[in-house]
Amino acid sequence: MNIFEKCESNVRSYCRNFPTIFHRAKGSIVYDESGQEYIDFFAGAGALNYGHNHDYIKNQIISYLNADGISHGLDMYTSAKEKFLAKFNETVLTAKQLDYRIQFCGPTGTNAVEAALKLARKVKKNPGIFSFMGAYHGMTLGSLAITANKGIKAGTIGTLNNVTFMPYPYGFMESFDTIKYIDSVLNDVNSGIEKPAAIIFETVQAEGGVIVAPIEWMQRLRKLCDEHDILLICDDIQVGCGRTGAFFSFERAGIVPDMVILSKSISGYGLPMSLLLIKPELDIWEPGEHNGTFRGNQLAFIGATAALEYRESSSLELDVKEKELFLKEFLNQEIAAISENIIIRGIGMIWGIDVQNFGGKNFAKSITSRCFELGLIVETAGRNDTVIKILPPLVIDMFTLQKGCLILKQAFKDCLQN
Repeated sequence: MNIFEKCESNVRSYCRNFPTIFHRAKGSIVYDESGQEYIDFFAGAGALNYGHNHDYIKNQIISYLNADGISHGLDMYTSAKEKFLAKFNETVLTAKQLDYRIQFCGPTGTNAVEAALKLARKVKKNPGIFSFMGAYHGMTLGSLAITANKGIKAGTIGTLNNVTFMPYPYGFMESFDTIKYIDSVLNDVNSGIEKPAAIIFETVQAEGGVIVAPIEWMQRLRKLCDEHDILLICDDIQVGCGRTGAFFSFERAGIVPDMVILSKSISGYGLPMSLLLIKPELDIWEPGEHNGTFRGNQLAFIGATAALEYRESSSLELDVKEKELFLKEFLNQEIAAISENIIIRGIGMIWGIDVQNFGGKNFAKSITSRCFELGLIVETAGRNDTVIKILPPLVIDMFTLQKGCLILKQAFKDCLQN
């Protein structure tokens, strides 16, 4: 029995899928203690859009540490926070003509989700929330309440209230007018469902199986919320910060949510950080009404500022589009061609290979396990974990991206022969 099995809780999960001791990492490559290298198509579940130990971001953090910069500051004014706010306001909000207040929440995405739900209910004086089938929003109680997966909610008996799940445009629902259905529910005095304070949604259900919401659907959802005086909250935790190309994933629809939740790659370096962007008229918090000891991660401020500076000086958004075209072509021509029962979905640098009708969960697991043996880290997602989710760092070079995809193809070949 190793030290992890002896001392660490049974709740550990990813280490069971990738059974080695990782030691160092650079860019899109991770190395274990024996020196074996692995191409990273997981990227910290989306927390490493800029890869491992990005030189520019790392050097900015090291310089700050060497200067004995503030390491912990609660929500006090600090130079690190000042620089981040100025850079985010200049290069993201002002550049995109968005008017949001920025709330620094606890260190992870679920903390910002909780803040959004709490504020929406306070603003509207209404406890109800609409979420969507297939949604994933986090592991604390409020976030679990709006998460659809029954398995991860099993231990929360009797605590998940005031949430109604609506159909997302997926599966047989793709030919069903889900927005019209929601509208009918809200207008029908006998529907038995009260109008909510807010509707929370993901533009791409990542953990839900890489399900991309159509542009028209998002536009109609925004219009529906306006017509019924309901707040629209966009959870951009996993697919924001450039994952779909633009900085915010909702930009392609030309909509403006009332609140936006950011985490994962916002710090640029995998450091804990989460933000809630709030339209100014909704910022009705009393001082200290929602707080937390680690809501001001100073090193994350430095990393986030450096990441925004890097975005300014690079062609990252164009690079993502180029790699998107490669992934789309490769997956459709080399993987989907194996069987008409394999479905490819995705956008930007997040793609899913759905094998629910071609071997199901065991086959998907066999593929990711074989990938790991061949030197590729890739995970599963979706209903019953039947979707192989491709999530490389945005900065991965084309050679490494192609090499990783060839490993994926080899894994399919090997598993089909067994």
